[in-house]
Amino acid sequence: MKPWYENDEFWSASEFFMFSAERWAAAKAEVEGAIKILSLKPGARVLDLCCGPARHTIELARRGYKVTGVDRTRSYLERAKKTAQAQGLEAEFILKDMRRFVRPAAFDAVINLFTSFGFFEAEADNQNVLNNIYRSLKTGGAALFDTISREIVKRDFKERDWVESGNGLLLEQRFVDKDWRWLEPRWIIIKDGIKKEFRWKIRLYSADELRALLERAGFKEIELYGSLAGIPFDRNAKRFVAVARKIVRP
Repeated sequence: MKPWYENDEFWSASEFFMFSAERWAAAKAEVEGAIKILSLKPGARVLDLCCGPARHTIELARRGYKVTGVDRTRSYLERAKKTAQAQGLEAEFILKDMRRFVRPAAFDAVINLFTSFGFFEAEADNQNVLNNIYRSLKTGGAALFDTISREIVKRDFKERDWVESGNGLLLEQRFVDKDWRWLEPRWIIIKDGIKKEFRWKIRLYSADELRALLERAGFKEIELYGSLAGIPFDRNAKRFVAVARKIVRP
């Protein structure tokens, strides 16, 4: 049985919710925040790792950045290519598992947004993602991660929730292990009169744990924020945003 992140049916069935019109509209402000936090120069080369249908890739390309979007879901990338072509934008799209993509010293920045880190049960796999990101950055480059943290999930935990979007309904039941190391949601999706159910899981890193993984990969000058707008990572944080720089000191 394939792990949840390799289940194309999961990504297809949940797209109406994860990449709704509201989420696409939010991409502009999210990219503006990322550019500011990263101090990204015009025309920089950017890797959008786990780009999905390319909300942020498209927005970066529109602003003149040389952007590469990497994802393992073929249908998302095919749609992303069509969107870029229809808007006359240049962007590179690569079908690849994030554990296996590396392009040494090729990018000024790497972004990993919308809770796209911590998919893998083997800690070595999550560490390998960070190692590859580090290798793919030019010296002086930076990586930005936008995800959830153990601290935020514990503070805001809701056992059940439901969301309507377009003609679909998502019912969610959330589970955590006893140490709050893993979040394991159960999703029931009802769309076009069809019901589907999925289970997935993601690693809940604390701020200190993610910092340690980044340092192990070689990163320096790690900064934490509470959103892509750059608010502090404190008890009022909305998201867990980390920026880590590749700096080689003598």
